[in-house]
Amino acid sequence: MEVVILPGTKQIGALAADAIVALVRRKPNAVLGLATGSSPLPIYDELARRYEAGEVDFSEAHGFALDEYVGLQAGHPESYREVIRREFTNRVNIKPGNVHGPDGAAGDLEAACEAYEQAIKSAGGVDLQILGVGTDGHIGFNEPGSSLASRTRIKTLIEQTRKDNARFFDSIDDVPHHVVTQGLGTIMDARHVVLVATGAQKAQAVRDFVEGPVAAICAASILQMHPHATVLVDEAAASSLKLADYYRHTYDNKPEWQGL
Repeated sequence: MEVVILPGTKQIGALAADAIVALVRRKPNAVLGLATGSSPLPIYDELARRYEAGEVDFSEAHGFALDEYVGLQAGHPESYREVIRREFTNRVNIKPGNVHGPDGAAGDLEAACEAYEQAIKSAGGVDLQILGVGTDGHIGFNEPGSSLASRTRIKTLIEQTRKDNARFFDSIDDVPHHVVTQGLGTIMDARHVVLVATGAQKAQAVRDFVEGPVAAICAASILQMHPHATVLVDEAAASSLKLADYYRHTYDNKPEWQGL
């Protein structure tokens, strides 16, 4: 796991975009894992800017969303399919048919989860997965206690997650109790994982999953086992890391040929 501490969201968005643009240039049909929430927004803004500047072509790329609420009607503005369209895919030239998400409205959710796993495999697997992290260390909607080997499935949200997401709805009463999410095993299959965390409210979670034990109580800690995981944090999110100075030294002296 590589930890990169940067001054703020602009620098984080630019560095993550560098990796994605380089990937799409060498592999035009790259498969991107797309996350929602506030953490990925600087990445999507930077990618849209670079697309508008003619620096990258997403016409052959594919995208797979991490998760989806259960029970929201198609087209609901806070469904994650709509959020990804609004924040990223409608701002670049990725084909709508190349963007996929779990079906949280399916009559048979178990079958829909299995179909989503197969769709990812059929596309060749995720080349680069974008992630945020919850204040309790969840990634995707793999809440504390999730199986470290889990696959795409239905999960019940803990109340803290519902409270954290209530800002996107009129009230917490409108936040669904259930979601369909890629499992931790599914996420670990991605060839490269880029996790973004910003703000002091994420400092405890960052310390726990970067420097704590690998344990189901902190789902993101499984990324310690990933062969190519990059964690991009600002100074506030890095404030509880014991080895922060070492991470800075390592990145400052990183050979250029290594890339992100």
